[in-house]
Amino acid sequence: MLVGVDEELLPIGQFARLGRLSVKQLRHYDELGLLRPAFVDGETGYRYYRASQARVALSIALLRSLDVPLAVVGEVLAGAPEEAGRSLAGVRDALEAELARRRRTLAALERVMAEGLPSARVRLVSEPALRVAVVRERAAGAEDIGRATSAAVARLLSGGTTVVGGGPVRLVGLFPVDLGEMVEVSVALVLEEGRRAGEGAEVRVLPGGVFASATHVGPYDQISLTAHAVLAWCAERRHVVRGPLREVYVSDPAVTSPEELVTHVRVCVEEESW
Repeated sequence: MLVGVDEELLPIGQFARLGRLSVKQLRHYDELGLLRPAFVDGETGYRYYRASQARVALSIALLRSLDVPLAVVGEVLAGAPEEAGRSLAGVRDALEAELARRRRTLAALERVMAEGLPSARVRLVSEPALRVAVVRERAAGAEDIGRATSAAVARLLSGGTTVVGGGPVRLVGLFPVDLGEMVEVSVALVLEEGRRAGEGAEVRVLPGGVFASATHVGPYDQISLTAHAVLAWCAERRHVVRGPLREVYVSDPAVTSPEELVTHVRVCVEEESW
């Protein structure tokens, strides 16, 4: 028995079995301050724990099995019930967002399984330059584009921007062809005659030109399939893509079912010389 050490102390290996954790995990949680040993031998460095600490060890194991990050585990263990609830609510929201993304991916995969790889009808169209009001949002990767686009539309049509004038609203989404970790999403409101935008949007001219264009019918989160078809068509014909990918929204999502939404997917092209 160690001199001056409580007989109730358990060596790390025995405590690991009791707490359903590995020795490696216990050492890591000690370094993070999540579960400190009750005693550390100054000469050998051996860690010892009390049986009463097993509840904390099992709680950590439970939270980790629920995909709760270690930083949040620490907040839950250290905080009051109300604070722990708020921390776990954030984890729940993140899991729900990931689940929604997975469902969108599954829906797109099922469409590919049913219809094959995207092969939308692509044609060349000429578009004039357009005077537009633009707002921008930053998306944290491809999976965040939907949220960023919705936020940009909301800012454009209400709140930060005041739209004056009658007639149908024409919106165009602008997206980089190559997506990185951070993606800048822009939504443009076409400023028809008699329509203007107030503070909160940048007024500029959207260049015209010749565009490879295909029509997407279906949910917005599956537009990437049609975009793939447009880009593949351009590559086969040695067209160089110029500028961002454009989504011209034809339908009003407020009154149109997701399966019936119509969107023109376009990209400005230039034939490469060989």
